[in-house]
Amino acid sequence: MLSRLAIEPRIDVVFPDGTSQSIGQGSVPRLRMRIVDTPTELKLALNPELALGEAVMDGRVVVEQGSLYDLLDALVTAVHKARPQGWGKALEGLRTAIRRFHQHNTPALARRNVAHHYDLKSDFFRLFLDPDMQYSCAYFASPEMTLAQAQAAKKRHIMGKLDLQPGQRVLDIGCGWGGMALSIAGEAGASVTGITLSQEQLAIAQQRGRESGLPVEFRLQDYRHLTERFDRIVSVGMFEHVGVGYYREYFRKIRELLTEDGVALVHTIGRATPPGATNPFIAKYIFPGGYIPAMSEMAAAIEKEGLIVTDVEVLRLHYAETLKIWRENFLDRRDDAVAMYDERFARMWEFYLAACEASFRHDDLVVFQFQLARKLDGLPITRGYIEQRETAFGRESASQPGSGPV
Repeated sequence: MLSRLAIEPRIDVVFPDGTSQSIGQGSVPRLRMRIVDTPTELKLALNPELALGEAVMDGRVVVEQGSLYDLLDALVTAVHKARPQGWGKALEGLRTAIRRFHQHNTPALARRNVAHHYDLKSDFFRLFLDPDMQYSCAYFASPEMTLAQAQAAKKRHIMGKLDLQPGQRVLDIGCGWGGMALSIAGEAGASVTGITLSQEQLAIAQQRGRESGLPVEFRLQDYRHLTERFDRIVSVGMFEHVGVGYYREYFRKIRELLTEDGVALVHTIGRATPPGATNPFIAKYIFPGGYIPAMSEMAAAIEKEGLIVTDVEVLRLHYAETLKIWRENFLDRRDDAVAMYDERFARMWEFYLAACEASFRHDDLVVFQFQLARKLDGLPITRGYIEQRETAFGRESASQPGSGPV
């Protein structure tokens, strides 16, 4: 299976019986991986997308030369060039066919799925995130930006697109630890309601809100249960958890919650390919019920629910750069992660961060920012206002409460 891939650099693969094979291009192997036992060898051949991550977690695949990221970067690049064939293509087709079953995100299941990931200890996420705990793609407006600067730039970029005005009511769907809501309230003078399904995130967001003195409210609530109207709606890194069977319901609810002049901004990971299925390792261990949408899937649901797409931006490679910093931060404090949980958990997270970074660099993953409105004239008719508003918010950000470390 590996010999069919145009892998670069060369990899020495050591098999359970002690034999080895050098695979790929180049004169000298730069990487060396050991498969510890024969059952793992079979699993890797039958279902590599799931089995490789599980084997790394369990110590049954060991990278003996080079890093885990180097190995995954080489494999993801080669697989992307080859595209699925034969058994791999059949597996992908099966996963796509049954994806609605795996994404049956009723309110009860949605809360359980969120708890699986986001109710990990907040101190764990502090190991690798920026001080504001922004757990989504940063915006590297210039390459020399630090992670904290790029996350602040992401918030300002979104706030500029929302054309926020003092006194507006804003809804933050999937508010995380509260950083976006606090920035909006502090820099734009709006009042913000943030909702989440994570008890762990809610507790910290509410504490930050109380300490800030800003007009923010944080609730444990499903977006489907809201009835109020808002001038602006923002959702960052939440749409991936909606589930493909609920797209129309999601955009229908956004339309219902927006005022007539209202504007929404949906920031989500997206795929630059036709619809597909969630990676099985991610679905099983990281984000159960999650799915990365194609632009065609989102646009079809938006159109059918009477919203107008007023602007779309595709962020390329920004998430790869974000994940690179997260991965490096995580490795710097990996011993702390082991102390909080265990070695297997730390291997799982190293694999997750490394695989995602490689995928955003080589495998057609991007970030979509959809700006939506109920009517055509709710925003200026050229995009110049976005940069103007970003700059204005940037001048305000340094002195506002709520922007410090979590």
